[in-house]
Amino acid sequence: MLFRRAVLPAVRRPSTVFLRAVSNVPAATSTEASATTPAVPEGSEPIEVAERARHLQAPNRATTWSKSQRPKEQAMVGPRFEQTNISQQPAPWAAIELIHQQPVRWSEKRVVCCDGGGGPNGHPRVFINVDKPEVTPCGYCGLPFAHVKNKKYLQEVGSDYPLE
Repeated sequence: MLFRRAVLPAVRRPSTVFLRAVSNVPAATSTEASATTPAVPEGSEPIEVAERARHLQAPNRATTWSKSQRPKEQAMVGPRFEQTNISQQPAPWAAIELIHQQPVRWSEKRVVCCDGGGGPNGHPRVFINVDKPEVTPCGYCGLPFAHVKNKKYLQEVGSDYPLE
């Protein structure tokens, strides 16, 4: 037995009408800035300021940190960035510098465990040997760990990480 597809009559839909809002206020004929109209529209910035801000790498990093990374003045070019208001864009701090603001986690044990905070935002559990008199960062998240017996020595020598 052959099944035939039911043929439905074509349903006509009413045409969609698009209305445009019309303002009764006449358009300004003057292009000069007045006391009420700023010279630079709100939410924008002068071109010189935008170009200077666009060429910054990360606010806390002077240069690139990878051989394959292009400097910002070469990376942020073209039509995609022409009308971008850089002052309203997020300016992420370089993670390599932020992790060095984390205080050292002191441990009484020779081996510490790091899971990056656990849960879905963490990383696989790793075990870090803190026997040596140095600050040892986690290989995944960079959190610093050290043994308590080395605290006095590390304070004398100094460290990239805050020791307190």
